[in-house]
Amino acid sequence: MYWRWVSPNIFLMSLLAFGLNHRSAPVALREQVSFPEDALPAALRELADCEGIEEAAIVSTCNRTDLYCGLGAGGARAATEWFRRYHRLTADNWRSCLYTHHSDAAVRHIMRVASGLDSMVLGEPQILGQVKRAYQAALRTGTIGQVLGRLFQQTFAVAKQVRTDTEIGSSPVSVAFAAVRLAQQIFGDLSRYTALMIGAGETVELAARHLRSHGLRRMIIANRTIESAHRLAEDFEGFGISLGEIPVHLSEVDIVLASTASREPILRKSEVESAFRSRKHRPMFIADIAVPRDVEAEVGSLPDVYLYTVDDLEGVIEENLRSRREAADKAEQIIDTRVSHFMGWLGTLDAVSTIREYREAAEDTRNAVLDKAHRMLRTGSEPEAVLNFLANTLTSKLLHNPTVQLRRAGSRSRDDLVEAARVLFELDRDDSHGGE
Repeated sequence: MYWRWVSPNIFLMSLLAFGLNHRSAPVALREQVSFPEDALPAALRELADCEGIEEAAIVSTCNRTDLYCGLGAGGARAATEWFRRYHRLTADNWRSCLYTHHSDAAVRHIMRVASGLDSMVLGEPQILGQVKRAYQAALRTGTIGQVLGRLFQQTFAVAKQVRTDTEIGSSPVSVAFAAVRLAQQIFGDLSRYTALMIGAGETVELAARHLRSHGLRRMIIANRTIESAHRLAEDFEGFGISLGEIPVHLSEVDIVLASTASREPILRKSEVESAFRSRKHRPMFIADIAVPRDVEAEVGSLPDVYLYTVDDLEGVIEENLRSRREAADKAEQIIDTRVSHFMGWLGTLDAVSTIREYREAAEDTRNAVLDKAHRMLRTGSEPEAVLNFLANTLTSKLLHNPTVQLRRAGSRSRDDLVEAARVLFELDRDDSHGGE
């Protein structure tokens, strides 16, 4: 486990969220800036070691790469510069695709993301699990501190409340559902067709469930780990194969849905061409919903192949969103309230630290004056004179700086500071004891 020292001056920390998603950047750029799961701990350490970055977490999915940082001075620039350097981004086009949120906007962003309000599919539930895994990764790496820790916990609570109090998840709308709907539009009745599912994760499982519910005749599950393929295939009365066996079975399948974490394409043009020689021009529908892509882009140029990526599915998904938009409005209100609560808590960190510093300064002044009073007593000064010295000197020293600052505020017409001082020192309260 990696541990790093976090500054006790938490109150100086500001929040930053920045990244790219399916709305701001094309799939090719999202592929370039994604963080593989096995590379995440080292990346988090690098990011957190940058000057001005106190805490850090990274959410990286097929549709987004988001970085969440607790910042000290200069941290915002250091974070984006590290991002550019880490991914070796040379062209300037990535900057125009980058969104950046500070303070309460950063809080609102992560809460909207986890609640499914910023997803390609409005209200999709998978993103919450991905955000939780990102939190756990940062926690294990030691880059989560008090502020981001509280932020993520509040975010999980918000997402749960949105699911409970709204109808945002009532309709079966997801990338997987959209892919199956497209397959239905192409083939109609699915009971005569065979599907190949590449991968064994949540998205593939969800798509398999949709296909099964629509009467799919036969299902093949291919995965790098053959045990995972067999385990998922059993749930859907299909059979599992390894990735290396795909070319052998490709000519049998009509529907392909791919969603893995592979860094290289799994399905290549030459393999699909070879499969088509025995298919007699029967069409093949391929939904590649992985980032980086699992299917070579050139496959889409083949006749009788309908290839869709996650970006292509966005239009299909739009048709299934109407019932969720009213729920989304209610979810936004819930998030607004939670953002306000979190920023209030964050503000108390500033107040607590200010109070602590003010008390420490007052105690230093008291100790200095008290030491002098003790010396006066030891040298024979009258106790009454020492008490007067102690009271007058302590009062004078404690009032000196506030008095100077108030005079300066008055000379500069800073009525807001003068009014704040009256509230702070309760100068407008009614201390009368009756009478006129």
